Amino acid sequence: MTVPAAPFTPAPMPERVTIYEVGPRDGLQNESAVVPVAVKAEMITRLLDAGLPVIEATSFVHPKWVPQLADAAELMGLLVDRIGDAARRMPVLVPNEKGLDRALDLGLEHVAVFGSATETFAQKNLNRSYDEQFAMFEPTVRRARDAGMDVRGYLSMCFGDPWEGAVPVEQVVRAGVRLLEMGAGQLSLGDTIGVATAGHVQAMVAAFAEAGVGVDRLAMHFHDTYGQALANTHAALQVGVTTFDASAGGLGGCPYAKSATGNLATEDLVWMLRGLGVETGVDLDAVVDTTVFMADALGKSPASAVARALAGA
Repeated sequence: MTVPAAPFTPAPMPERVTIYEVGPRDGLQNESAVVPVAVKAEMITRLLDAGLPVIEATSFVHPKWVPQLADAAELMGLLVDRIGDAARRMPVLVPNEKGLDRALDLGLEHVAVFGSATETFAQKNLNRSYDEQFAMFEPTVRRARDAGMDVRGYLSMCFGDPWEGAVPVEQVVRAGVRLLEMGAGQLSLGDTIGVATAGHVQAMVAAFAEAGVGVDRLAMHFHDTYGQALANTHAALQVGVTTFDASAGGLGGCPYAKSATGNLATEDLVWMLRGLGVETGVDLDAVVDTTVFMADALGKSPASAVARALAGA
């Protein structure tokens, strides 16, 4: 196996970061084929064994909208049978109270809601106006918190929107603060169409800081449409962000924004962090093995640079 000779840390970096694995949900929801539930369970189990500390397993969205995840309850039941409480701690996306009810019925402990920083994407993704989405989230978040659940807030279109163009930083901050004040413990800022650049990322973090939101409550969710995901991650590290969403193999996108290509690949992220001397607790070889496993299951070659290099694909 080829490895860097030694880690080099050119600027102050966090000692450790958390990788929030979104491949089983955000990755597979964008595949044209429906992946068998047993394959999904195997993927998640492999990622857990690879040391990923957080794995978002699925979404309790109506199957009409995302048929690739129609087996959410079956999958979570299978995982609970296989790995017990570790499965109950895995986050699931819930679009509304009906989704939350399903998560509560299964005894899950961590849910996420998915909002938009722009009016147009709120309409296209949630069939709600910008303000109506928050009205929908409020009882969901409140009930989840009352039940002792952790709640994450996703915010999409933070760096650009294919219909509205550039999104003002202040607009993103206002939307993000609404989710946090509602009760979300963490806010994931999504570069849904991959247009962010390093300076934009740092300006966004600074703007949240000015609004009283520290980096400890922020996560970054980068897409690699323009090849900037790792550069943007490095910029976020420099200003203290320590949670990054990533997807094994770079799987993912967004069914409602066709310009949204794959997520930052988990193995590419781990490779860079290891080179910087930043701890993750993640076994790179095991993640690559999982990427190859899923690529075979999907009938395609691994998309990420590190997987191709290490697996000889």
